[in-house]
Amino acid sequence: MTDDRELIREMYRKYWRCMIGKDVDGLRSLMAEDYSLLHMTGVKQSGDEFLKGLADGTFNYDSADHDSIDVTLNGSSALMTGKSRVTAAVYGGRKHNWRLQGDFTLRKENGTWKFTGSRASTY
Repeated sequence: MTDDRELIREMYRKYWRCMIGKDVDGLRSLMAEDYSLLHMTGVKQSGDEFLKGLADGTFNYDSADHDSIDVTLNGSSALMTGKSRVTAAVYGGRKHNWRLQGDFTLRKENGTWKFTGSRASTY
């Protein structure tokens, strides 16, 4: 049986596969209804606002190579920090390589882990 830590690590890998493939439905399936994202610019978006930006080309991700994915469980909630080297073009800018850190919160809903929030920064 796979443990919750590994399930959450796989969620993070799937998150990036969906981002690169612009799979809005796949990403939505990973998010709680109240998911929100705090960009490194300080802009806070709801899950729906973020997904709209992915679909309309505001956010374009080409690749993500993961350096680490650390998970801390606390009952039906969890914290996950992923560190990934990402190639992306966002907000109309040119393609750039980023060392992105995502600090995610999660909760277990009806037996399934969901992302409730994330904060992006660099490392």
